[in-house]
Amino acid sequence: MKTANKEFDAIVIGSGPGGATVARELSQHGKKVLILEWGPNEPLKGSFWQMFKDCLVLGKSTYVTKNFLAVVRGITTGGSSRYYCALAIDPPVDELKKFGVDLTKEIKEIKNIVPCESLRDDLMTQAAMVFKESALDLGYDWQKANKYIYQYKCRKECDLCLYGCPYGAKWSAVNFIDDALKYDAKMINKAKVTKIIVEQNRATGVEYQYEKKTFKVYASKVILCAGGIGSPLILRQSGLPGVGCNFFFDPFVFIWGKVDRVTSGKGIPMCSRIILEDEGIVLTDHNVSHMHKGIFDIQGFKPGKVFSFSNMVPIQAKTRDGLSGYLSKGGWVMKSLTDKDRQKLKSGYEHAKKILENAGAKNIYKSSVMAAHPGGTVKIGEFLDKDLKTEYDNLYVCDASVIPHEMGLPPSLTILSMAKRLSKHLLGMEKLEGRDGTE
Repeated sequence: MKTANKEFDAIVIGSGPGGATVARELSQHGKKVLILEWGPNEPLKGSFWQMFKDCLVLGKSTYVTKNFLAVVRGITTGGSSRYYCALAIDPPVDELKKFGVDLTKEIKEIKNIVPCESLRDDLMTQAAMVFKESALDLGYDWQKANKYIYQYKCRKECDLCLYGCPYGAKWSAVNFIDDALKYDAKMINKAKVTKIIVEQNRATGVEYQYEKKTFKVYASKVILCAGGIGSPLILRQSGLPGVGCNFFFDPFVFIWGKVDRVTSGKGIPMCSRIILEDEGIVLTDHNVSHMHKGIFDIQGFKPGKVFSFSNMVPIQAKTRDGLSGYLSKGGWVMKSLTDKDRQKLKSGYEHAKKILENAGAKNIYKSSVMAAHPGGTVKIGEFLDKDLKTEYDNLYVCDASVIPHEMGLPPSLTILSMAKRLSKHLLGMEKLEGRDGTE
């Protein structure tokens, strides 16, 4: 562990979209960067068991609320992006401008670096085409979705997106980590950060555990990117106790219906979407593997549905929940759905059911409620300034935790753009404050 005794220009905690982007940008410009990642860095196998180890360990990567609602995150190189559905939706630019954050330039810059286009028709799943035809027939604003996918590497009727694509077709934060390492950044895996070292109100380094030993490492800047759950827990241990409250976690349900003309349940999830902005609902086609579907069926107390797969059309209804709840000391999600949240889920189900019925679906049913990408636990405007700096000098945060309000949308493009913007600030390339006319 010789690395632990060296001083760096920047320490990046976490290797998800935020951390990977900052590490890539800083190392590309010649900065000495150390990345500390709690999870492993194993080659992707495209297997359920690898995904299970990285995402479904109770109390580490999976948390269950008192109402038995599961919240999942990825603890691995690339963070949750390693197993995400690769859906790219533009950030709420106008809303973020109200907080002094203008991402207009950065969204374009990120889209020029990563694959971000809608799928070719031949890669659309049968379920997605049923979803499209029925939704358009009913007058919904159906649109193809932009995907972080190198389409020339894709394999038809492959269902390994959620298992971490082993063919390199799905872009994830791992790609940016690989770039950073090529630019001489250093990374330590299985390094669990316990706290930020603060001296005279200034972050000077990080304390972390590795192989049951404690190490300290120092840097001019510390960028915390441990996610919507991980970042507030580390900040609490570093003298900022107020974080980790009043957050969102985008609850969702799956709705399935049997459509006889569909012959395959395999394929890329989230090929297309319907955004019902006024209702705070997003509908997407959402193929999952048979194993995944079986787990959802059992979780939803519908074991009799486990064997149905090939001719099932799945729709996910994701909702924008209100800000509430808090994280326990151990990271458990202490948050309940409000009546308004439940009404949105019910409305999302009714929309999906209507689309499936119009497509001639039979035996329509829904899963139990789950949640994805918790955020807003270290909000801009409350705990961070417009430059994503905490009350401690030289300590910044950049992940889903910084989003200042509920979104109800996948946050990856928002986080990537924020990280690109933060990197410019750290490099002194651009004065961020006042870009949109505010001070």
